[in-house]
Amino acid sequence: MRNYKELLEKNIAISSGFEKADLVLKNGRILNVFSEEINVGDLAISNGTIAGIGSYQGNAEVDLGGKYIVPGFIDAHMHIESTMVTPFELSKAIVPTGTTTIIADPHEIVNVAGKIGLDYILTASEHLPLNVFVMLPSSVPATPFETNGAGSFVAAAMQPYLDHPRILGLGEVMCFPAVLAGESVILDKLTLCRHKLADGHAPGLSGKPLQAYGCAGINSEHESTSFSEALEKLRAGFFILIREGSAAKNLTTIVNGLLEHELPLDRFLFCTDDKHLEDIHQDGHIRWNIKLAIDLGLGPIKAIKMATLNTAQAYGLKKLGAIAPGYRADLVILSDLETMTVEQVYKDGGLVNDTLWEGKPHYRIDPVLLNSVHVHALTPDKLILPIHEKDHVIEIVPNQIETHHLVESLPGQDGLFVPNESYNKLCVIERHRYTGNVGVAAIKGFGIRNGAIATTVAHDSHNIIVAGDNDEDILLAVNHLAEIGGGYVVVSNHQIIGAVPLTLAGLISLDSGELVQQKVASLIECAHQLGVPAWVDPFITLSFMALPVIPSLRLTDMGLFDVDTFQLIIT
Repeated sequence: MRNYKELLEKNIAISSGFEKADLVLKNGRILNVFSEEINVGDLAISNGTIAGIGSYQGNAEVDLGGKYIVPGFIDAHMHIESTMVTPFELSKAIVPTGTTTIIADPHEIVNVAGKIGLDYILTASEHLPLNVFVMLPSSVPATPFETNGAGSFVAAAMQPYLDHPRILGLGEVMCFPAVLAGESVILDKLTLCRHKLADGHAPGLSGKPLQAYGCAGINSEHESTSFSEALEKLRAGFFILIREGSAAKNLTTIVNGLLEHELPLDRFLFCTDDKHLEDIHQDGHIRWNIKLAIDLGLGPIKAIKMATLNTAQAYGLKKLGAIAPGYRADLVILSDLETMTVEQVYKDGGLVNDTLWEGKPHYRIDPVLLNSVHVHALTPDKLILPIHEKDHVIEIVPNQIETHHLVESLPGQDGLFVPNESYNKLCVIERHRYTGNVGVAAIKGFGIRNGAIATTVAHDSHNIIVAGDNDEDILLAVNHLAEIGGGYVVVSNHQIIGAVPLTLAGLISLDSGELVQQKVASLIECAHQLGVPAWVDPFITLSFMALPVIPSLRLTDMGLFDVDTFQLIIT
């Protein structure tokens, strides 16, 4: 392969018009995200790089007939594990929709398997037709009030990864109480990554605590669920990641606020955080964020810029996020800007088609990742929940991952909770260390009848979480997950209705994305038929009920956790 100097010499010659380009996209309407203009012309590509814009000839030429050329889209924050497929399969799903770069936080798999999980993500995301950058998980575990598989992923364990070319910095700092308390463990991580970036995760943080959080070196925030929260965090200097995923949908509220207040948009980016493959198949990936923003009234050029240049500049991604000489030729061809209909995608100057994914990458998967469910058989006595005059109840909030903390009278018999049409039983079963820990609580708004739904995907420690209206189905669901090595399962009338094995860390399937998508779509439909409301994504919503860093009430294997006071509830 020619060295950099030779490539530079050739590209300069092509830019100057002295040589033909490898490929010229002719007669395109080219979006300039720097000037926010549309320029009509040719786009010359050489060695995967944009050589020039203007009038060019190429060894190969494609007449676009006036279609739009925009930069490849960038997801500012996502968890690969939440798609439940390997990075290879994920790239097959999102690149054709226009996403050519992602910034991934692998704290899900690191919570399960530590360094082994991080190494898997880095190795499995190499040599893909997708740029995969990685943030080092900062909060493993997220709190000391739950049991994970890896123990603590401390600064000393992060040190060897700092020089990796695709490591951008510190992942979402969820343990914001520890930051505010100046605890040594998190300050060591912030100190280690002080010359890199640090993502935030501080829902509802305001006033002086927010100022202190920013002072600690946190650069971004993706947990704003209201415009006022986003505005306060913007004023404190944070980049605001506008999230639109499968369970958390914050885009409409924030974009409407931006339109109303006419704020500058240069510090606003788009992310998905957690998005199911089925939703990606239906809507696309980041192009869906862009389209929703356009539908709300945001100008198409500004919306696309938020998904490209803004993110590239926020994360220091040189030569990405724009169409200009010397930039990587990651391009999306659109028929129009309003509907964001993706016609074609070019990755490093090559047309994206199925041939890019012929065969499969060969890398060794550590056996630890394939044996991650370690539980004793669950017995009925572990599921009992004594009730009182009033008890704490988790209530689901529509289209959000936050919950309401209710204190209500629960239905029961002989002093024990008995689920009904309003209240399901929620259980979290520790699955990493054979501790036998089981947390049990009541949940309102999940709505399942005559059955149970269970999964080993339970943010962020990923114990088994299950919701149901009868103990027999709950037991069957949990024990079946142990048998298949983790995954999703739906049970009704004491029978297994369907399951999706997630044999890699209990989080990721080794099947094709198409097969996983079909199986998950079928299970979601089954869940809705069993009474789960249409506005609830059964598995993603369930998985967040165990996350003790999102207000207001959660359940871990250690018991009910009050996020607002940041302590376990003793009953």
